[in-house]
Amino acid sequence: NNVQGGAAYPACLLTGGLHDPRVQYWEPAKFAAELRHGAGEGSGAMCLKIDMAAGHFSASDRYKYLRELSFDYAMLLDQLGLVKK
Repeated sequence: NNVQGGAAYPACLLTGGLHDPRVQYWEPAKFAAELRHGAGEGSGAMCLKIDMAAGHFSASDRYKYLRELSFDYAMLLDQLGLVKK
């Protein structure tokens, strides 16, 4: 990875699936740890979400897909400052 120590990184939402045959669940976890360790002052939030029931193509169930999509949009809207706290 090309994580530079002390660099300011934007907010990141890293996702993975426990049963993903292409990208093992520890790869986004390792990348999140490297980003958190190397991120400098002014970096955005580094969030990691591992789905314990999905594989590479995420949810096959329509409602689970919509729940995951709403989570992604919630992160985006929060980072844009459009969420009332």
